[in-house]
Amino acid sequence: MAGAGGPALAIAAMRGGAVGSLPCAMLTPAEIAAQVAAVRESAEGPLNLNFFCHHLPEPAPDEMAWRALLAPYYAAEGVEPGPPPPLRRPFDAALCEAVETARPAIVSFHFGLPDAALLARVRGTGAQLWGNATTVAEMRWLAAQGVDAVIAQGAEAGGHSGWFLGEAHAPTPLAVLLAETLGVPVIAAGGIADGADIARALAAGASAVQIGTAFLAAAESSIAAPFRALLGADVPTGFTNLFSGREARGIVNRLMRELGPIRSEAPAFPFASAALAPLRKAAEADGRGDYSPLWAGTGVARARAMAAELLVGQLVEELASARA
Repeated sequence: MAGAGGPALAIAAMRGGAVGSLPCAMLTPAEIAAQVAAVRESAEGPLNLNFFCHHLPEPAPDEMAWRALLAPYYAAEGVEPGPPPPLRRPFDAALCEAVETARPAIVSFHFGLPDAALLARVRGTGAQLWGNATTVAEMRWLAAQGVDAVIAQGAEAGGHSGWFLGEAHAPTPLAVLLAETLGVPVIAAGGIADGADIARALAAGASAVQIGTAFLAAAESSIAAPFRALLGADVPTGFTNLFSGREARGIVNRLMRELGPIRSEAPAFPFASAALAPLRKAAEADGRGDYSPLWAGTGVARARAMAAELLVGQLVEELASARA
């Protein structure tokens, strides 16, 4: 939830009794340390640090075709390509050192796992290791690597699909993933917006649930106003590679409608976002999300605007009611 989650959201969720989580793929080690300190000063409970394990292509991909495709939008918005924003960083030795210093209760990984040496260092901190899977094959692979829990990310989930095995993106519905029996706990993710959804996931075999989209509408999330205005509305979502170069589920916006959700011109992850940065900035300043990654899952229409702490309490009450 980079760009949406941070210390404020983690603190509020933890005060409600949930596990707090910090997205770290776009943070420096110093920023991680500062955010962890901020959370620990204001809330108690387990904290998860989430990292990406993608591989940066070398050399950097050629963006000429991508910028040419975007040229009409530059002209229409009166902007020009500028310096690239910070890239999402794969987990490396520097980030691992930040984990060793912070010593969180949980470290979760997206797009597979880091190499064995780094993984051993994370294990040495005493943190639980959680891995994200989008297919049954990925679930089995992660369990074989000895993770403490597998996050079953169904096709319904918003944001980047964490697929890492196979040559093509092939997300699987959450119900299919939960039908798999593993030797480790499974955490359900994708399309879970209320207590009834939680009850169904637990009844299907999940040990816990991971919720993202429902917390976007919380007062403590840091999403832009045009994005927030769409939450709770009956808006379509779909997978697109336009905003980062890799498939992620988000609310369909102007760029997705006009270019189509998948384009071969988009540079490999995470480089596609650089060329969109000035377009996104200009549109958001004008109250539009035309070029923004509006990451959200299929439960977006049921997102409720309330403080995250209150939302956790509401979800607990709804779960109890659904189980009664």
